[in-house]
Amino acid sequence: MTSAPIVLVPGWWLGAWAWDEVVDALRADGHDVTALTLPGLEAGDADRSSITLDDHVRSIVDAVRDAGRPVVLAVHSGAAVAGYAATDRVPASIAHVVYVDTGPPIGAADPDFVDAEKPPPSRAELEADEPVDGLTDEHFERFGRLAVPEPGGPIRDVPALTDDARRDVPSTVIATGYTSAQYQEALQEGQARLGALGDLRNLRWIDLPTSHWPMWSRPAELARIIGDVANGS
Repeated sequence: MTSAPIVLVPGWWLGAWAWDEVVDALRADGHDVTALTLPGLEAGDADRSSITLDDHVRSIVDAVRDAGRPVVLAVHSGAAVAGYAATDRVPASIAHVVYVDTGPPIGAADPDFVDAEKPPPSRAELEADEPVDGLTDEHFERFGRLAVPEPGGPIRDVPALTDDARRDVPSTVIATGYTSAQYQEALQEGQARLGALGDLRNLRWIDLPTSHWPMWSRPAELARIIGDVANGS
């Protein structure tokens, strides 16, 4: 059986570079894999003023269609908003969605965000706000050197969701910074940032205890999980 092509989408502030170790591991195992840099995240001096959520969704949809057959779509962190919207656009072209330490929200990531862009956090802010187990000084240095501001549009825009077939796309949450039990508890509490997970009709959970950025702290294990999903799809 031929494995499904894989499309990797990084979270806020990140480009395709964030997946480098995972891409190398997947390709070494024979997988067809593409890592995306979403519009506005190409460089620090990119013009982000007019970038919208729809631009991010279309970028993902284009990569899915370019694969020529149904893909495994892996989205990290804040990319879950655009990734879930992509499943609404082309549900038949997505064999499986992998949510890497994230889940699709009910609406916009932050509807009250008004700025043109959101600067990358400092190391101190990252350590205060997210689980950082397994991250080294080198990881933080690379983030500080390569991360760029996140466009404001995709943060505040509300995704257009109209096709109920998106709820049937098989999906997996890889819980890394928090456990799957914590995720499910937050979902039961009605947290909007995870709300659309409750709408999915074919959902499973995998625990991979580590940081919020497992592509850096546990890249081999993350690649193995995503690769197994692609082989099963």
